[in-house]
Amino acid sequence: MFDEYSAKSVRKLVDTFFSLQWCRDNLVVPLYEEQSSNQVIIAIANYSYLGTIASPIQERLNQSGKECIFIQKTIEEVQKILDLASEERFISGDSIEQLQFDDDAVLEAIKETSDNSDESFIFEFDDDNEGELYEDETLDLAVEMCESKIQKAAGTILINSRKRNISDIHIEPMENNYLVRVRKDGVMHNFMSLPRKAGVQLVACLKNMAMMDIAERRASQDGKIIRKFEGNKIELRCSTVPNSNGEKMVLRLLNSDASTLSLDFLIHIESVRENFRKMMSSINGIIIVSGPTGSGKSTTLAATLREMDSGDTNIVTAEDPVEYKLGGGISQSQVNRAKGQTFAMLLRTFLRQDPDVILIGETRDPETAESAMDAAETGHLVFTTLHANSSTSSLTRLLDMEVPKYKLNASLKGVLAQRLIRKVCTGCGIKRGVSESESIRFEIEEGTPVMYSNALSAEEKSKRKRENTLCPKCSGIGYEGRIGVYELLEVNRDIQIAIAEKKPLEEIENIAVNKNNMLTLRKYGLELIKEGLTTFSELERVIQ
Repeated sequence: MFDEYSAKSVRKLVDTFFSLQWCRDNLVVPLYEEQSSNQVIIAIANYSYLGTIASPIQERLNQSGKECIFIQKTIEEVQKILDLASEERFISGDSIEQLQFDDDAVLEAIKETSDNSDESFIFEFDDDNEGELYEDETLDLAVEMCESKIQKAAGTILINSRKRNISDIHIEPMENNYLVRVRKDGVMHNFMSLPRKAGVQLVACLKNMAMMDIAERRASQDGKIIRKFEGNKIELRCSTVPNSNGEKMVLRLLNSDASTLSLDFLIHIESVRENFRKMMSSINGIIIVSGPTGSGKSTTLAATLREMDSGDTNIVTAEDPVEYKLGGGISQSQVNRAKGQTFAMLLRTFLRQDPDVILIGETRDPETAESAMDAAETGHLVFTTLHANSSTSSLTRLLDMEVPKYKLNASLKGVLAQRLIRKVCTGCGIKRGVSESESIRFEIEEGTPVMYSNALSAEEKSKRKRENTLCPKCSGIGYEGRIGVYELLEVNRDIQIAIAEKKPLEEIENIAVNKNNMLTLRKYGLELIKEGLTTFSELERVIQ
């Protein structure tokens, strides 16, 4: 019904007079403009809304010297037209241009902010190996990008990062320039360098978007950016800190979409997943998820609570911050230390509100640990997280927080330790047999076919990019996406006796492995390697 030219025309009218999200919400779409009469033909799916929205539509068009004529179309027709138009990206202004959000577009957008064409803007392409708005007040990023060149550059960087599944953006002042680095799948990569003037402008623009004080450059600040783009929410937590060369800014892209959370997706090995589900079915006790920062603990617990939310349990959470909006019958509370809303205080409050399941976002002090154990002993099922390297070392962390051994044995059901490991890229990964040395080192039969990454050097990436032969999935990194590695310690009678007798961690782990068939993090990772999901080098990087 609408060819490419018509879709572009529709998108041009949408972005000139309205926004894509507003049109979707109101089932309105401008179809075309009659040049001879200066009239814009606008389709409305529900004529009963006409009395409400006709006036603001007419006012918008009259400001541009246009008139409007309304026609009626079905909901399906309007939605189809908007879907076609959403594939075309335009911004309003003196000249309408199509936006791209790949690396080259970021570079061009940044260059536009400079008055000097000789200034140096460089993409690095190498590895280092290593206040909130209400929903209806959220700005449309595509509209905001029309206001200035630096806003277009900032918006392009944010959208590029979202499309490439980047989790963190680091904008770092150096002595003579600014360096932009990004974290993808847990690993930092150099992204681009830019002159100091452009870097200062970029940081100031992003601070303004995060509602920070632009004039304050000598004190740390925190803020939040929430924007919409093509109907999807982009949410970032922002932090600035002064250093010897200027003001460094870090932006973390938050994924608050809980619709895809599932233990079936997160825990790949069925035996571990089903044993964890048996723990979840306990009436009381405490279950701990442990691991370093960024290991996916919050995601695992969010999926756990969603699965438990059957409507017949009262589930409450204390989080810092609330990362996933879980909905359903789950009541989520934000820690606010400035007002005394600590984990321990919220936990005491929860116990007066008839809970069945309680999530404590993090146990980091003796007061919270003792309160969590008391709650578990009095008939509640408690979930919490710890920063610990393994399931058995979590026991030591709790004992260090002055939790008595008898309370630990009475309440603790189990510990799920985890890491996130990169998945080998399916577009450029190489399959070959395990070598003799690898067979001895990893205890996998020689000749077993496994995957190896095709990670490229910075020079090779640049060459492939020029030749247009760079892997479209991973851009030469060799990995794309991540998968969880888990170690589930079930605290049964054997483990309880070992804790009571103050056995060393190595002995407790041996009991769990030899008597209870526990898969260690390393063994779990080796199973993923056998299935062609990751590589030996990645396992060694993550599992020290």
